[in-house]
Amino acid sequence: ISNMGYRGRRKHLKRLVAPKSWMLDKLGGVFAPKPGTGPHKSRECLPMIVFLRNKLKYALTGDEVLKIVKQRLIKVDNKVRTDVRYPAGFMDVISIEKTGENFRLLYDVKGRFTIHRIKPEEAKYKLCRVRRQEVGPKGVPYVTTNDGRTIRYQDPLIKVNDTVMVDIATGKVKDFIKFDTGNLCMITGGHNLGRVGVIQHRDRHPGSFDIVHVKDALGHSFATRLSYVFVIGKGNKPWVSLPRGKGVKLSIAEERDRRMAQKN
Repeated sequence: ISNMGYRGRRKHLKRLVAPKSWMLDKLGGVFAPKPGTGPHKSRECLPMIVFLRNKLKYALTGDEVLKIVKQRLIKVDNKVRTDVRYPAGFMDVISIEKTGENFRLLYDVKGRFTIHRIKPEEAKYKLCRVRRQEVGPKGVPYVTTNDGRTIRYQDPLIKVNDTVMVDIATGKVKDFIKFDTGNLCMITGGHNLGRVGVIQHRDRHPGSFDIVHVKDALGHSFATRLSYVFVIGKGNKPWVSLPRGKGVKLSIAEERDRRMAQKN
């Protein structure tokens, strides 16, 4: 019998091939939590169990995480989620009403998901990057975003690669930022993951990847693919609060000097 094989999606994930952004230790077991299906890609998400157990340390075991989520205490983007493997991703707002805490999932400069606490008023909205723009049945225009939302009858000025500010409670667009030179962006993939800078210019390469040149607050320039650029503010004013370090990557020597200065 030669047809003995996997049916459907893979159900397991080995520890060593889990995304580096989760920061799981190599010797902490053989397996890692396999993210469930949901709005974010499995390599670009953070399962609920990793967030509650490994990041926040609110639980010691997976069993405790299960007991927390089944009490309907955890909301992601204002919806109660009871799946321990629910894939929360970049820009998602996780709220725990019992402790009065709100978090936004962002990357730090080293490309890891960080615990970024936010104020309740900031937890009312999120930014989404426009992935596609199409016309549906009966000529209804719509855009789809990076977190799986479909927004119908959007402002005609909103195009692919722009960022929309979505009111989490209603799902309506409150405002939007064009993808344009001079705007602030965060890098969501590749080698420069988590860096924040101002868009300088865009090189078009038909049939290949468009390259965007970005300059950070210290004046360092770097280049990345267009698909990794997530606009987060007009001019150099971000619309969401940034984690510690403000997305500025320091060289190893600069990091050491800063650490010595703090020590002294």
